[in-house]
Amino acid sequence: MTGSFLIQAAVFLAAAAIAAPIAKKLNISSVLGYLTAGVLIGPFSLGFVYAVYQVESILHIAEYGVALLLFLIGLELKPRRLWSMRGSIFGLGGSQVLVTAVLLAPAAALGLHLSWPVAVFVALALALSSTAFVLQVLEEKRELTTRHGRAAFSILLFQDLAAIPLIAMVPLLAAGGGSERHSALTVLYGLGAIIIVVVMGRYVLSTLYRLVASTGVREAMTASALLTVVAVALLMEAAGLSAALGAFLAGALLADSPYRHQIEADIAPFEGLLLGLFFTAVGMSLNLSLLADEPLAILSAVAVLLSIKAAVLFGLGRWRGLDTKSARRLAFAVPQGGEFAFVLFATAFGANLIDRQLVEFLTVVVTVSMLATPVLLLLDEMLAKSSKAETRPYDEMPEEQGHVIIAGFGRVGQIVARILRARDIPFTALDLSSEQVDFVARFGNEIYYGDASRLDILHAANADKARAFVLTIDEVEASLKTAEMVRSHYPDLPIYARARNRQHVHRLMDIGVDIIRRETFLSALDLSRQVLRGLGLTDAEAVRSTELFRKLDERRLYDDYAHFTDIEKLQANAKRQSEELEELFEQDASELDAKTSEDQ
Repeated sequence: MTGSFLIQAAVFLAAAAIAAPIAKKLNISSVLGYLTAGVLIGPFSLGFVYAVYQVESILHIAEYGVALLLFLIGLELKPRRLWSMRGSIFGLGGSQVLVTAVLLAPAAALGLHLSWPVAVFVALALALSSTAFVLQVLEEKRELTTRHGRAAFSILLFQDLAAIPLIAMVPLLAAGGGSERHSALTVLYGLGAIIIVVVMGRYVLSTLYRLVASTGVREAMTASALLTVVAVALLMEAAGLSAALGAFLAGALLADSPYRHQIEADIAPFEGLLLGLFFTAVGMSLNLSLLADEPLAILSAVAVLLSIKAAVLFGLGRWRGLDTKSARRLAFAVPQGGEFAFVLFATAFGANLIDRQLVEFLTVVVTVSMLATPVLLLLDEMLAKSSKAETRPYDEMPEEQGHVIIAGFGRVGQIVARILRARDIPFTALDLSSEQVDFVARFGNEIYYGDASRLDILHAANADKARAFVLTIDEVEASLKTAEMVRSHYPDLPIYARARNRQHVHRLMDIGVDIIRRETFLSALDLSRQVLRGLGLTDAEAVRSTELFRKLDERRLYDDYAHFTDIEKLQANAKRQSEELEELFEQDASELDAKTSEDQ
C-alpha cells in the first residue's frame, strides 16, 4: 500500500516538475501543460493512475489548491475594496448567470430531451465557470488587475455565492416530501457558515496569528495559515457551499492584518503545488472512451456551451464599458464549465433528478470545455497580434495644452489636483485602479484609467504639450518605471515626485528627477514642532530646531546619494538598520548642538 502511494506520488511530482517547464518553453499556459500531463497519466490513457475513484479522491484533495488560491487573492482585497465592487459582483455576475441560463435552458431541453425544470437546473449549473482555471491563467498572465480581469473576478465571485440557491433547488425539483423545508435549511446552513467565517476572521484570526507569531516558531505560523484554509473549507463544505468562497472571505478579512505578507509567503508554495495537482486531476478525469463513443454529441455540446457563454460575456463586457479587445478577452477567459458543476450534477444524481448517463455526459462536456480555455486564450492572443487596429487600453482623454499630468490619484495626487483646480490650472490625472477611477469620477473629478508608465498612454495624455508631470504613484517600482519612461521620452518635461523614503529618493535621483518630496517628512517636522512647543520651548526655538534638522537631514540625504546602493544592501539586515538609526540620532544631536552654538 505504502509502495503504491509513493509510486503515485512520484508520478504526480514528475508530472508537475516536467509539465510546467515544458509549457513555459513552448510559450503556452502552465495550466495547459498540467491538463495534458493529466490526460496522459490518467486511467483512460497510459494508466499510471488506474482507477476512476482514485482520480476523484485526488481531485477532492487538490480542490484545496483552489481554496488556497482564493485565500491568497482575498489577502490582497480588503473588505472596504470588496464592498466597493458590490455593483460589479451582483450586477455583472448576476446578469451573466441569468442571461446564460435563459439561453442554455432551451438548448438543454431540446438537445438532451429534459423537462423544463431540469433543463433550467442544468443550464444554471453550466452557467458557472471554473474559478481555478480563470484566476490561475489570468494571474499567470498578470491580467487580474486589468479591467477584464476584475470583471472576470466579479463574475466568478458571484457564481460562488450563487451556490446556495442552486443547491437549494435540487430538493425542490426532486420528487418527495419535505423538499421545501430541506431547501430552507440548506440556505440557513449556508448563511450561517458565511456569518461564522466573517466573525472568526474579524475577531479571532488576528489574535491567533499574533499569539503564534510571538512564539517565533516559523513552522507554527505556516501550520496556522494552512489550518485556517482547511478549517474554513471544511466548514463551508459541511454547509454545502464552495470551499473556495469561504477561503476567499477569510483571506479578505485578514487583508488588514500585519501578518498578511508572512501568511502569503508561507502558503504560496502549497497553493502552487496543489493547483498543479488539481489541473492534472482534471485532465485525468477526462473519459476518453466516452469521448470516442460520442464525439459528435460531446463536441457539439461543448461548442454550444462555449459559444453561448462567450457571446453573453462579450455583450456584458461591452455593456460595462470594456473596449472590444478587453470584452473579447473576458469572453474567451470565462466561457467554460466550472468545477462546481461536478458537485451540482452529483447532488442532482443523488436526488434522482438526473440519471448516471447524463451525469457522465455532462461531466465530459464540462471537462472538455475546461481543456479548451487555455486554447481559446491563445487564439485571442493571436487575434490581438493580427489585428491592425489594436484597441488602446486606456480611457479617451481630451486634447490638452499647457496642462499638468498627475500620475497616481491617491491621497497625495488628489490634494495636488484640488489646489490646481482652485487656481484654474488644467490637469489630466491617470490611475491604474479602475475602482479608484470609478469612485473619484462620481464626485466630478477628471480622472482617466491608464498606466502612466506606458509610452502610448503618455502620448494620449499629451505629455509633449504638458507644463509639468506630478509623480505621486504609491508603489515604488511602478513610480520608478514611470519616471524612467517620462525622463527618457520627454526630457524637457519637469517632474515633481513624491517618494516613500530615502532609498526611493536616491533611486529617483539616479533617473534624473530633481524635485522630490518624501511623503511623511514635512508632516513629521510639523508634528515635531508642535511637540517642542508643548514641552515648553518658544515658537522661535521650536522653529529653529526643526529647521536646522531639516537642512542637516536634506544635506545628508544628498551626500548619501553617492553610495546609496551600498546602504540598500546594509539595510537588508535588520540589526544593521538599528545600528544605523542609533548613529543617525547621535549625529543629529552633535550637529544640532554645534550649529546652535555657532548661531549663539
